[in-house]
Amino acid sequence: MRELHANDRGVTIIEFALLAPVFLVMLVGTLDLGQMIYGNAVLNGAVESAARSSSLETGDITVADQMVEDQVSYVLPGVDVKSTRTSYYDFADIGRAEQWNDANGDGTCNNGEAYVDENGNNSWDEDIGVSGNGGANDVVIYTVKATYDPLFKVPFMPEAWAKRTLTSSAVRKNQPFADQTEYGSTAGTCD
Repeated sequence: MRELHANDRGVTIIEFALLAPVFLVMLVGTLDLGQMIYGNAVLNGAVESAARSSSLETGDITVADQMVEDQVSYVLPGVDVKSTRTSYYDFADIGRAEQWNDANGDGTCNNGEAYVDENGNNSWDEDIGVSGNGGANDVVIYTVKATYDPLFKVPFMPEAWAKRTLTSSAVRKNQPFADQTEYGSTAGTCD
């Protein structure tokens, strides 16, 4: 029995069998986290650059969106990039509802209450923003969502293999290349 106790042949393989899965999970998990952090940094930089170039009179939003997708796809292969732009007259209008006469005091335009259709879409909106890049001097919120499958699948954690979405936004005021278009003043009534 003493001979077996003193025999240490094969101990290395047992130690490896115990430590290898832990090391593998830590290694792949670190690579996965690194890809996500780097992808987010690249996305933020590309969105800032695209927002700046889109704020110029000569800015082409299609080219800017493609530039974002090109830069992000190097880090996140197979990424699906979706972008939106919402324009406002000035910074104070971000998130503001169209003006209305809240006769019943419920905080919603309804029951035939009168409103001013400031954004010209023939309906009352809780957010006065208009979809698109706006015009001269308009404030634009540019938001990009990048959805991707993680490149490094962490072993023993299939719930971490699901698609992930990174989001980045930039706010810019367009250059004053022309006179700014005022909000509309058409009256309407809410349903």
